[in-house]
Amino acid sequence: MKVKHIIALFVLGFLFTLIGALFKIMHWQFAPELLIAGTVIKVVAGVLAIWKVLSSKRFKEFLNM
Repeated sequence: MKVKHIIALFVLGFLFTLIGALFKIMHWQFAPELLIAGTVIKVVAGVLAIWKVLSSKRFKEFLNM
């Protein structure tokens, strides 16, 4: 997975969370579902970002210095 896809997932997660917060403030339906979906998407993107960094050749070379 490319870094731009991981960043897109982060942005999508933040958008879901932001819209969920707006729904929560306005007392509209589906606010908890949007907040949970946004949080799950951000967690998945975070795990993918950590995996990408740890599997990077440059990072392994940096650790061996």
